[in-house]
Amino acid sequence: MTLETPDNKSNKSHRIDELDYLKCIMIVLMISFHLAYFSATYPYAHEVVYTFHMPVFLLISGFLMNMLKAPRQFLTMMFWLAVPYFIMESGYTVLASMLPINEHIDNLSPAVFAEKLFLHPIGPYWYLHMLILCGLTCYGVLRISKLSLISRYILIGLLFALYAHLGILSLSKSFYFLTGVIISRSSFDFLQVFRPSFLAIPALAILCSYPANLHNSTAGGILIVYLAISTCLAFYPYVTGKLRSGMLFVGRNTLPVFLFSPIFTFLCKPLIPILSFDPTALLFLIASLTICLSGSLALAWLMTRWKWTNIFHLKVLTNA
Repeated sequence: MTLETPDNKSNKSHRIDELDYLKCIMIVLMISFHLAYFSATYPYAHEVVYTFHMPVFLLISGFLMNMLKAPRQFLTMMFWLAVPYFIMESGYTVLASMLPINEHIDNLSPAVFAEKLFLHPIGPYWYLHMLILCGLTCYGVLRISKLSLISRYILIGLLFALYAHLGILSLSKSFYFLTGVIISRSSFDFLQVFRPSFLAIPALAILCSYPANLHNSTAGGILIVYLAISTCLAFYPYVTGKLRSGMLFVGRNTLPVFLFSPIFTFLCKPLIPILSFDPTALLFLIASLTICLSGSLALAWLMTRWKWTNIFHLKVLTNA
């Protein structure tokens, strides 16, 4: 998805390359550990990555989502976020009723379909569902001028807790989005809050060595999220030339990669018996990442050629 810096502050009118760099890393990790064969080969690494990669996306999403837009503009933005969600989640739900996957649906009725689409999405597209719900909630509450700013943040938190109680979204993940919103509306920049440091590497390794920390709602999990960002940013100055250009390009186009990569991860399954001679599964990973990234971006390019461009003109993440 194309990400742009929010224009709710005059000093954030330019694009922040470091955020595109972070998004590239996180989307690559997302694809890697959505590959069941590779994920099963490295189950502990899967747990570590799942502790921080989506929280990082949500932090960036909250930071970049412009809460100062006029209502019509904001709702238009949410509409064009909902379009790909409804299309892709509908397709995924139908396929889940036909294919023997982990989230298989035995009897797909109109009621079940509506429940998955509006309340409890399955598959990777829950992320867009969360962005829409969190974005609308934050925007609506932050416009209540009669409440102090801290009261509005508390009210948002209470609403998120209600959604979590109803099973509509994850409370811990929604608070990462809210944290991004709070940073955006503060006197700090994202890169002032999240600082690069190579010392984050040993600290991250120690925290990740304890399974109790591998949940993003724990104190250890929150530290892992921060240290993962700090570690990635520490390497950013050393990523130069074509590698940096390529990573920034992927980071600026994470929406089509997020939307279409599940299609290509499924198509990569025939590679498993062909590359099974490699016990590390790294050859499978490299081949699959190449297919998923190039295929998703190519499909997005074809859609823009067909004038289906609005889906890719969003000013907010992910997504994904």
